[in-house]
Amino acid sequence: MHPTTEHIHKILVSVTQGMTPEDWSRHPAGKWSAAEVIEHLSLTYSGTVRSMQKVLNAGAPTATPLKLKQRLAIWWITQLGRFPEGLLAPPQASPKGAAGGASADGVLASALENLSKMDAAIGDCERRFGGVCLSDHPLLGALNGSQWRKFHSVHARHHATQIERLRRAG
Repeated sequence: MHPTTEHIHKILVSVTQGMTPEDWSRHPAGKWSAAEVIEHLSLTYSGTVRSMQKVLNAGAPTATPLKLKQRLAIWWITQLGRFPEGLLAPPQASPKGAAGGASADGVLASALENLSKMDAAIGDCERRFGGVCLSDHPLLGALNGSQWRKFHSVHARHHATQIERLRRAG
């Protein structure tokens, strides 16, 4: 597993270690619970897998040219390690409620499985196409493999902070 992906794995396991069922389900009105946050992360990993599979199936990167605003957002996230506050998740990455009926271990296990699949898919694309931009993130635009991993790392840290706040609220 790539070191950045290992770091994401450690973040998810660490932030959820010892959580009670109440910890997993607690949330302020209109906000996600920890289970929904982990489901959201899992959906982003599986979305990246699908994106990488499209690249592999096409036999070439599918990335499109970047706009200046996208370049700045990529720099903000991948170079500064900052995640913008207040963004709404795209519909395909919004929790579907599956987490509500699954055990906490099941939600986390699914996220970790999708993370592993994502790592393998990015690695396959990098081995085949090198360090070029591979595919488009729904908001950021074209990312290379390293940028995809860095995005997911910063994103996981952002949500780990939310989960920690939810735990302290209990």
